[in-house]
Amino acid sequence: MMGNQHTQPRSKSDVLSMAGLLIGCVLFGLGSLIVAHVDGLGGFAMAFWRLFISACIFWVLSMICRQAFPTSKKSIALALASGVALGLDLALWHESIYAVGPGISTLLNSLQIFFLAFIAFLWFGEKQNKIQLMSLAMASIGVIFIASPEFATNDAALWGFVAGIASGGFLALSMAYIRRVHEVAKVAILPMMTIIGTGGAMALLPMMFLWNDGQILPMTMSEWGWVLVYGAVMQCLAWGLIGYSIPKLALSLTGLLLLSEPVAALLIDYFWLDKAINAWQWGGAFLVMLAIYLGSFGAKNH
Repeated sequence: MMGNQHTQPRSKSDVLSMAGLLIGCVLFGLGSLIVAHVDGLGGFAMAFWRLFISACIFWVLSMICRQAFPTSKKSIALALASGVALGLDLALWHESIYAVGPGISTLLNSLQIFFLAFIAFLWFGEKQNKIQLMSLAMASIGVIFIASPEFATNDAALWGFVAGIASGGFLALSMAYIRRVHEVAKVAILPMMTIIGTGGAMALLPMMFLWNDGQILPMTMSEWGWVLVYGAVMQCLAWGLIGYSIPKLALSLTGLLLLSEPVAALLIDYFWLDKAINAWQWGGAFLVMLAIYLGSFGAKNH
C-alpha cells in the first residue's frame, strides 16, 4: 500500500490530506506568534487556558457526536498522563518562545522525534538504525550553530534552549502515552482529546499560580480573544487536521510536511518579529530540519 502511494498518481484524497497536514502545521507555527503577542500571560497560564478551552470544545463535540468516553481506568489514567506531559510541553515551549523567539523555540521543540526514538527503545524495544544515529549527530551540530550567536547576545538564551529542548521531550512522552492508551483499549478521538486537555489543565493549574502569579488572566478583551483563538484553532483545529491527515499519507511524506511547522515559525520570527538570525543560525536551522526529516524517515521505515 505504501509503495503504491509513491508510484501511482496522487488521488484527490491524498491531495486533501497533504493540504490538511500542511495547514495544520502552519497553524501551529502561527500559534507561536499569538504566544509572543499576548505578553500579559505567563507561559504556564497560557498553556492552561489553551488546554482548558480545548477540553471544553472537545467535550461539547463528544456530546454532539455521541462518542462514548472510555470505561477502562487504565486507559483514562494513561490519557490523563498524556495530558500532563502535553501541558508541560506547551508551558516550556511558551517559556522558550519568550526567551529566544518563536522560530528557534519551535525548532528545538521539533527535536521531539529523537526523544520519541529513545522512548520507543526503552518502552517498546525498538532499536535505532544508522540513519537515526547520524541524524541525531547532525541535529546536535545544528543546535550548536544556532545557539552560539544567541548565547553571545541574549542573557535568557540558556533557559530558552533548555526549556525548548525539554518541551520536545515532554511532547514525545505525551505521544508515547497516547500509544499506550490504544494498546489498552480503543478510545474515540474526541473523548480522548477531552481527557488529555483536562489532565493537562489540572496539572498546570497549581503551576501557574506558583510561577505565573500576577500573569494568570488576560488583561484586555483583545487578549481574551487571542487566547480563545489559540485554544480553539491551534489546539482543536490544527490537531484535528494533523490527526486526520497523518494516517492517510505515506509516512516519509508526513515527516517532510511536518517540517513546515518550524519553517513557518522561523520565517515568522525573522520577517514579522524582526528577530536577527545570522547565516550560521540559518545553516544550523537547515541542518536541524534535515536531521529531523531523516530521523523521522528512519524511524518510520525501520
